[in-house]
Amino acid sequence: MPGPFDGVRIIDLTSMVSGPLATMTLADQGADVIKVEAPDGGDYSRHVATRRGGFSASFINNNRNKRSVIIDLKKPEGLETLKRLVSGADVVVQNFRPGVAERIGIGEAAARAVNPSIIYVSISGFGFTGPLAQKPVFDPLIQAVSSLTTVQAGSDDQRPRLVRTILPDKLTGVQASQAIAAALFARERTGIGQHVTLSMLDALVSFLWSSDMGGHTFVGDEPDVEAAQSFIDLIYESADGYVTVAAMHDKHWHGLARALERPDFLTDDRFETPESRDVYKDDRISLTQEALKRFTTAELLERLEAEDVPCAPVLTRREMRHHPQIAANGIIIETKHDHAGQLRQARSPAQFSETEAEIRRGAPVYGAHTREVLAGCGFSDEEIAGLEYTGAVTQAKLDRAD
Repeated sequence: MPGPFDGVRIIDLTSMVSGPLATMTLADQGADVIKVEAPDGGDYSRHVATRRGGFSASFINNNRNKRSVIIDLKKPEGLETLKRLVSGADVVVQNFRPGVAERIGIGEAAARAVNPSIIYVSISGFGFTGPLAQKPVFDPLIQAVSSLTTVQAGSDDQRPRLVRTILPDKLTGVQASQAIAAALFARERTGIGQHVTLSMLDALVSFLWSSDMGGHTFVGDEPDVEAAQSFIDLIYESADGYVTVAAMHDKHWHGLARALERPDFLTDDRFETPESRDVYKDDRISLTQEALKRFTTAELLERLEAEDVPCAPVLTRREMRHHPQIAANGIIIETKHDHAGQLRQARSPAQFSETEAEIRRGAPVYGAHTREVLAGCGFSDEEIAGLEYTGAVTQAKLDRAD
């Protein structure tokens, strides 16, 4: 059975990660996503490192299940072509710098003029107004302004640290896909399309507030300086590697003491209650580290699991791929790409009992579907030939791998 968004058509004007990840999520769930690319080489992520068969891993991992068309929006014929595509679509998604879409004639007003019920989605970096709105945006900038770098440092007196993945981009993609789904649902109820705006900065600030902004939640009680939660995080050394252990509840603290053969943990006044264990967290963590280092990772996991203490091994990326829980979940799949060969990717994480998400096609060759898409949207062969002659649209030569 087709995915839950079967029959929904999305015009994807985005590039890099946040927008493409959002639209790929919906494409995996059945939407027909038409990726509109400029005649200058298309999405920049096509050209970054880690490549095979003319495709970058970044592009492949954020653009499967899409069709690619090349349209020159600087030409009047190209702009009119895009508007015809929009007239038959459900959603338009763009992540140009604020004001650019309007300046080139593809802003919300222009889209709504040809399709009054369109859902128009604008993704920005810092926001749409304000002192930073027009700045060029990359992930580290959002991590810095959102305070994520100081959260990652542990306290305000430590050197700020980046999260070593592009969390703002990817989180914004997840938030955008959910917002698009919500807007589609609202339109089913009301018949009214709307403009959805989302910034990477807002996505990060909201994300942090659920767990990292407790000291700033109660107005008037904010700390002047953020103190460290503990002097180390909850990654512990074993005799031959690393583990993580979480033992704050009484039952888990007692289980930890038994597993590590440390009855003194239970007679020490500093660790008698959850509150006292939090007050003396540095002492607690130091003693825990000392006790854990006597055992190998395998021994620790066996002992801790026998006492039902929350614990897990700390895996490398290669080790994660081969872990039995990953295999049981079936989250990693292999597919064959016509140009890049055999691929290993993560499937769409949400699974549906009746409308299964699936990979129908790999990430598209640049401009591979221009004629196919235009024909499917009502353009005649003569119209398509005329547009190609003027350079307003381009069809890829499909005998090439790139």
